[in-house]
Amino acid sequence: MNLSIRDHIINNFKGDDYDELEKAIEESIKEQDEVTLPGMGVFFELIWSGADRNLKDNMLQVVKQRIKESGKDTE
Repeated sequence: MNLSIRDHIINNFKGDDYDELEKAIEESIKEQDEVTLPGMGVFFELIWSGADRNLKDNMLQVVKQRIKESGKDTE
């Protein structure tokens, strides 16, 4: 069987409930381990692909604001 990284990540979390998904996301963010970035990207892709225009606009506003705030640390 030849699974892509995307398919592997989706299959790895298919049986998880809300609490398990939240814990995985929170741990990924807390540990700041770059190994988890592909998984977070797949999660974002799933959200984005199912989002309506309003939700996409809201997410873009949040991302833009967080990037702006992150830039303050390096100035």
